Amino acid sequence: MKSYKLQNIVEIVSGQLIGDGQTPIEQIFFDSRLIVHPINGIFFALSGNQKDGHTYIADAYHKGIRTFVVQHPIQQYKDINQIIVDNPLQALQNWARIHRQQFNIPVIGITGSNGKTIVKEWLNQLLWKNFNISRSPKSYNSQFGTAISILQLNQENDLGIFEAGISMPNEMEKLEEIIQPTIGVLTKIGNAHLENFKDEEQLIREKLKLFTNVDKLVYNIENEQLHQIISDDDHLSKIDKITYGYTDSALVQIKEIIQEETNTKISILHNQEIFTFSIPFQDDASIKNSLICLTTLIGLNIDYKQYKSNFSALLPIEMRLEIKEAINNSIIINDSFNSDLNSLKIGLNVLNQQKKARKTLVLTDILQSNLSDQELYQQTADLVNPYHFTEIVLIGDKISNYKDLFQSYVRSYKSTDEFLEQFKTQNVYDEAILLKGARPFQLEKIAEELETRSHDTVLEINLQNLIENIKTYRSLLKPTTKIMCMVKANSYGVGSFEVANVLENNGVDYLGVAIADEGKELRKAGISVPIIVMNPEQSSYSTVIEYQLEPEIYSFRVLDLFVKKLKEKQISRPYPIHIKLETGMNRLGFHESEYDHLIETLKQTPQVYVQSIFTHLATADMQDEKEYAQYQFNRFDNGYKILSEALDVKPIKHCLNSPGIVAYNDHQYDMVRLGIGMYGYSEYSDFMNKKLKPVVQFKTIISQISELKVGETVSYGRRFKAERNSRIATLPVGYADGIRRSLGYGKGKVGVNGKLAPITGTICMDMLMIDVTDINCKEGDEVIIFGSYPTLADYTKDLDTIPYEVLTSIALRVNRVYYKE
Repeated sequence: MKSYKLQNIVEIVSGQLIGDGQTPIEQIFFDSRLIVHPINGIFFALSGNQKDGHTYIADAYHKGIRTFVVQHPIQQYKDINQIIVDNPLQALQNWARIHRQQFNIPVIGITGSNGKTIVKEWLNQLLWKNFNISRSPKSYNSQFGTAISILQLNQENDLGIFEAGISMPNEMEKLEEIIQPTIGVLTKIGNAHLENFKDEEQLIREKLKLFTNVDKLVYNIENEQLHQIISDDDHLSKIDKITYGYTDSALVQIKEIIQEETNTKISILHNQEIFTFSIPFQDDASIKNSLICLTTLIGLNIDYKQYKSNFSALLPIEMRLEIKEAINNSIIINDSFNSDLNSLKIGLNVLNQQKKARKTLVLTDILQSNLSDQELYQQTADLVNPYHFTEIVLIGDKISNYKDLFQSYVRSYKSTDEFLEQFKTQNVYDEAILLKGARPFQLEKIAEELETRSHDTVLEINLQNLIENIKTYRSLLKPTTKIMCMVKANSYGVGSFEVANVLENNGVDYLGVAIADEGKELRKAGISVPIIVMNPEQSSYSTVIEYQLEPEIYSFRVLDLFVKKLKEKQISRPYPIHIKLETGMNRLGFHESEYDHLIETLKQTPQVYVQSIFTHLATADMQDEKEYAQYQFNRFDNGYKILSEALDVKPIKHCLNSPGIVAYNDHQYDMVRLGIGMYGYSEYSDFMNKKLKPVVQFKTIISQISELKVGETVSYGRRFKAERNSRIATLPVGYADGIRRSLGYGKGKVGVNGKLAPITGTICMDMLMIDVTDINCKEGDEVIIFGSYPTLADYTKDLDTIPYEVLTSIALRVNRVYYKE
């Protein structure tokens, strides 16, 4: 970004300066976890509904930041600069707005429900050789992400491409002021965030606010509601409308679309000339996005015919960064589908957040850059060197020439194949490895060598959706309410460490495990957040103490035995314990009749102190049992009062689980326990199910498709007999992977290309068959067991069970793939 003097920023944001106004500012931070190279950095203490950026000032300071934008003066540090403003986010946005005004270049502003990032990245792929482009990193399209994107504009840029995303009314005006687009691009309008708007018309009108001052607008004329709103608008009706669609009135008229085996041919009519181009995709979304790109080229007054070969060379845009288990207790972070400096920053931050002591970066030549090689790889090294990784592997002719710029132990290779020829798996042990590079280098070959399991059936875990779901629950809580996230049973089957790492990095207060060994593994993996063991067994007390776990105490026997173990190990400081009260679940906990004895015992036991007192609701997810829930609350309140007053302490008080947070929000007390809700499932509230995002997707592929004639049968026992000529697909997943056999014989259904296919015949150990007679599909196509469609709720209903059982039943041989979008 352009270097600013601090005094200039103060004047722009109308703030009060305390410190040196001549300090140069060249980096912006808003998340203290991402600070590695703090030189000339400024930290904005942004605050949301549940998070206050001011609480992270100390962390930012200890990581080297000495300049802050805050609401209130910082008293504890004397060697810092600070700008005092009313609202740090608005200050950041105002800075970006003024910065944008310094550039008289075409700026494309993109919004819509789907396809924003793909259209932006494809425009970059098409145009990078002819333009010096500044664009939003990844999907930076929020209120602060957009501001940070705009502040990357520099004097060398001659084109800007920026996304704008909204989730609520009255958000787009500010984004328009920041981006100030000259050309508007509207992608597909869908249902994303529709629940926050009165109707689809309001959603469209809010998105169109981005184009208040554009000269040209690209959109699909086939959307009649959208076209009518634009035609009726005083400003938008008068601007240059660059439309595409099948209708004769479209500026770019679609004449023919031919979907072939590996590509799609698209013919359009423009200026009375037919133009045909190909894209290496067959799906409808890619076809529409390519048409948006072509229409945008016309809006830029570019001779699109010269870009025919560019369209045929378009690369798929991976919207996610995958994290997988690797050999020898290692992990792979696979971001090997694109390569530029902005995405490299993001990948480096993810690698740095992993708990492994050894960290390795595999980096290829960076393509699609207008910088000279010397400038490009100097900037690359400047990004990488502050992390001090264990090893750096450089792949490619160009980057290898600049290996001396990198300060870690460096090995360089001309190609991926050359690296693999010399690679020895035994040299990989207990480390985190980031694969970062351009698609032509095929770094997936390295990923395949490193992966612990190769199985076409996978369980995908969307870590970004997990984070968003936690934010959704946080929005229901008071700012002071703590969150304990349950990661017992391998985090409900999705992987304890990977989930715990994300939870810790996102500020949860406690983790909950069922047994001590689960907590032990988290500690060994580097998790440091407090961990409660909900069912500490007598044989595990040494483990609890050694790994600083905190036990649930539900009986005098457990208390006595644990105290004996503390004495045996000569633990001198009081140890934290969590007292469970029995209030109506009738499972575990101290009864009212035991309170007096419990009080006396605790008073005479200096080896422990009560960290929390809690109970468990029996009917939190049952709307017709509110009276019983209130009965439990009353008993719990009474028990907590008796114990806390008698012991003269104020322990953390908690009882709500995921459905309880929604149903009994006024009883959130000091902490809540979040479990299945993190994964996007709410048993209690349809409203919450609309707000939450699916985290887990269980999927496989079609191994083979067989043509059956009438009367032919399928699988063991011949329990499916074709009543018509049928197409039967075999999937490489069975009951050994966690598919219940009772889903056979047509009871269960899976998703194939957006349609449901019934499971036919008997489910085998490693395979099952589905009827795809009425579905257009081929061998190798993806099949959703549950996730996007059918959902986990649909799958659970077919089994007549609960999602907890479904998730914890998925076998460990199913590869877990973690990713962030």
